[in-house]
Amino acid sequence: MNRREEREQAFILLFEHGINRDPIDRIIDNAGMARDLMLSDFAEQAALGAESHEEALDRQIESHTRGWRKERLSKVALALLRLALYEMLFCPEIPVGVSINEAVELAKKYGAAEDPAFVNGVLGAVAKEQAQGTGAAGQDHDA
Repeated sequence: MNRREEREQAFILLFEHGINRDPIDRIIDNAGMARDLMLSDFAEQAALGAESHEEALDRQIESHTRGWRKERLSKVALALLRLALYEMLFCPEIPVGVSINEAVELAKKYGAAEDPAFVNGVLGAVAKEQAQGTGAAGQDHDA
């Protein structure tokens, strides 16, 4: 399994979490029992990491979506933003551009027509803040 497929698994876990609000570890357990599904370590770690930092990630999302509360975002866009922002803020070994590009590609595959551009815009704004060393992008690492 390649990293793109692993990231897609992580997205699916976060998407399901966004729909039913079950904890990620329960979703992982249920997926294994019901479908005999083998999840990659990366997918599990990324989804669990995004869940554990959900409040901080959601603050980032809301601060970069002018006038949009997270409840108004599509579930696909929200899950992708959480995953990509988790990678960008908490996984320094993953290049920021890779996180953004992969999120946009998944938005094209799973999202509505406007989701790829929306996801790209939000993540690009966070990346710009990170590069400048300003804003809230780097402040939530301990949240």
